[in-house]
Amino acid sequence: MGTLWHPFSDMAAVRDHEFVVDHADGVWVYDEAGRRYLDGCASLWYANVGHGRTEIVEAATTQMAKLEAYSCFADIANRPALELADRLSALAPTGPDTKVFFGSGGADAIDTAVKLARGYWQARGEHQRVHVVSRETGYHGTHGYGTSIVGIPANREGWGVLAGENTVAPQDLEGVEKVFADVGPERIAAFVMEPITGAGGVHIPPPGYVEGVAELCRQHGVLLVIDAVICGFGRLGTWFGVERFGVQPDLVTFAKGVTSGYLPLGGVLVSSQVAEPWWTTPGERQLRHGPTYSGHPTCCAAGLATLDIYERENLIPRGQQLEAALQAALAPLVDHPYVAEVRSGFGLLAAVELTPEVLSSVPDAPNALLRGAREAGVLVRGLGKGVAVSPPLTVEDDEIRLLGEAIRAGLDALPVETPVPSAPGA
Repeated sequence: MGTLWHPFSDMAAVRDHEFVVDHADGVWVYDEAGRRYLDGCASLWYANVGHGRTEIVEAATTQMAKLEAYSCFADIANRPALELADRLSALAPTGPDTKVFFGSGGADAIDTAVKLARGYWQARGEHQRVHVVSRETGYHGTHGYGTSIVGIPANREGWGVLAGENTVAPQDLEGVEKVFADVGPERIAAFVMEPITGAGGVHIPPPGYVEGVAELCRQHGVLLVIDAVICGFGRLGTWFGVERFGVQPDLVTFAKGVTSGYLPLGGVLVSSQVAEPWWTTPGERQLRHGPTYSGHPTCCAAGLATLDIYERENLIPRGQQLEAALQAALAPLVDHPYVAEVRSGFGLLAAVELTPEVLSSVPDAPNALLRGAREAGVLVRGLGKGVAVSPPLTVEDDEIRLLGEAIRAGLDALPVETPVPSAPGA
């Protein structure tokens, strides 16, 4: 009987039936039997530069031989952390003199960002500003605040009492305005938003939504926190995704693509305004927050090597350059009788949603579709009502076409037990 507990998994079904990956190279992953699969989801949205990048391995190995790890608490620092912070600050969409706080991943980053947002207002004397608003279908990790503000109801349920003072807003500006009015904008500390929601189903915002939320926050003095954990590092074709909407956030959370997943690393970009209460007067205020591995030198060395690859190979724009090819590969699936919707066309990520009839007819239909696509040689990501794709930025056009073909094969293989009406337009 197996002992490994898998995240987001039905262990009663998974145990002793694992799909064991063995090695990977480029955009391809191999199982223990040596069979090859296209990595259609960049593992978990993060293998942006592809697998087998020896320069990242060598950078981490060299750093481990010199100084594997050391705390960054108090006045202690290390050169990789200092250099990576400088490089990220220079790229940040949060304005000049951005500060960078490191953690171990995206969930760490969200907890840090929410605490910083609330702490900022406490330092300003606006003690009533503790409420946090987030976007419907948004996913912000599974730590304390991330679980509390998540826009996916199933992730929020079953835990008992969570952190209070938060509201999930609809994905329309009128609904956001109503939330602001109901809560009272003078009580809101921050609005937390993914530019495109990832794990919640790859929902592209309506035109003007991100810009409208940013303007609403500006009008009421609410801090805008952009969750770029999935959308960053080229996934939308820019460094942090939000640049495509022309808005300037106050804080940005990042992870995943910063090391392309080679080592765990995440953090928060903090505008100089938000950082000011902690950075101005010695002895006045201390940030009593920080994970053990903040500024981990080996992880930061991997991050520096990853940024080098993005820049040297000009990979960041590919998230936008390839979005049309991905849309073209998946668009024909909308005519399949089992497909309710295909969401694509903005960045190198997309989702295929199943019809309600299929979801009710096939037990665990998204994972059944995932397994069918895997049999056809492509790994995709199972979501609540379908599957998502987000291949490495190094993927080529013919490999993108394979994504569509494999998902179609998976749809055809679904064990639908009752007749399913054709999807609209079929």
